[in-house]
Amino acid sequence: MPSPIYLTEDIRRIERAAAEVTPPLMERAGTAAAELAAKLASDKKKDVLVLAGPGNNGGDARIAAARLQEQFYRVSVAGRMEEIADRKWGLVIDGLFGIGLARDIDGEYARMVEYANRQDCPVLALDIPSGLHSDSGRVMGCAVRATHTITFIALKPGLLTLDGPDHCGEISVADLGLEPDKPSAWVATRELFQSVLKRRPRNFHKGLAGSVAILGGASGMAGAALLAGRAALKLGAGRVYVGMLDITVPVDPEAPELMLRHADDALGLDLNAMVVGPGLGDSERAETLLGAALTSELPCVLDADALNLISENADLRRVCARRRAETLLTPHPAEAGRLLGTNTAAVQADRVKAARMLSENLNAQVVLKGNGSILAARDGHWFVNRTGNPGMASAGMGDVLAGILGALLAQGYSGESALVLGTHLHGAAADELARRGTGPVGMTAGEVIDAARRTWNEWL
Repeated sequence: MPSPIYLTEDIRRIERAAAEVTPPLMERAGTAAAELAAKLASDKKKDVLVLAGPGNNGGDARIAAARLQEQFYRVSVAGRMEEIADRKWGLVIDGLFGIGLARDIDGEYARMVEYANRQDCPVLALDIPSGLHSDSGRVMGCAVRATHTITFIALKPGLLTLDGPDHCGEISVADLGLEPDKPSAWVATRELFQSVLKRRPRNFHKGLAGSVAILGGASGMAGAALLAGRAALKLGAGRVYVGMLDITVPVDPEAPELMLRHADDALGLDLNAMVVGPGLGDSERAETLLGAALTSELPCVLDADALNLISENADLRRVCARRRAETLLTPHPAEAGRLLGTNTAAVQADRVKAARMLSENLNAQVVLKGNGSILAARDGHWFVNRTGNPGMASAGMGDVLAGILGALLAQGYSGESALVLGTHLHGAAADELARRGTGPVGMTAGEVIDAARRTWNEWL
């Protein structure tokens, strides 16, 4: 089943609606936490430290402590640093602060967080590691680094994006017996779009796989356009044209199937989709090329320099926002900041909000790249992608993603389907490489292309 995601305000609304349930939610949460804690605590070392804060999260922790004591665990509950015994623990339960934390952790509680992070035993966080913002995943002063997190009712975006994955460890969900309202956000998976995957019949030809043009490749940046083209080719586009602003060679020796053209000529071809931006540069000619692409009725992926040009030109922004055809944007946080008229720090402070604002402002499907990429669809739905690894912090990875998305659009996938499937596939391919020992350190964008082709064929 797809995993829904709820913002803090949604969780609070669900909690209020369930205020009269029996047994109470706090009892249910504490009991669920104790069940997992009993599995994590060592049979040989049954000393459990419970860090209990002043709010509801601390209440959950105290109930978990009582349930563990009933199972003959030796439990110490501490609300202050001076209450922590100098002992070797079999498990630490973090119940200091939950999703209601509104300011940075400091002073006494910061020392307790530091103490928890020094332990070499499992650390179980209740709902969310203390110090992690539940909507954004940013660290508020300091945060517990848990080995396991049991989150209540449903997933929160802060567990999945920015710093969240580095602090949560293995995540499990205890729904507390509730059936929340229909969500508007989910973890990105191929299962969400399994019904739209297109297996090829035997009676098939390249014309049915669509044609895509990559527009970019200014002087000194041909590699970006070629990487995007190779990705589009190997992810199934029937014909791939690479329209180069500075064409110095007539053929790509690594992928002679790519048809290299001057960028102006590529615009006039019979196409099903375009990718604009890889190595495009910021020249006046590049701006004119982008404007022509935006006024077309073709599905279009806008990446890299195309995004920077739009951020600097109000006319291009207006044309983009008025497009009826599918528009996919692939900004990293700095590009998103420029598009929103702010900066990288502001974007990272609330990645979900930033992605949704970009989608609304520019009438586009948006992937805000990074750890736990945020995918915002035109219809208001949004997703968090959990595939990928640090090996993707490498030159050319964004060009490959743009090419994958272009290939899917050319083959007739909707913008939202292409956005979710393509981004999820991109990260899954990098994960496959890491499992095989090709990375994460030293993983290259070109290697991800072949891995993505293998993974895509497995999905189909």
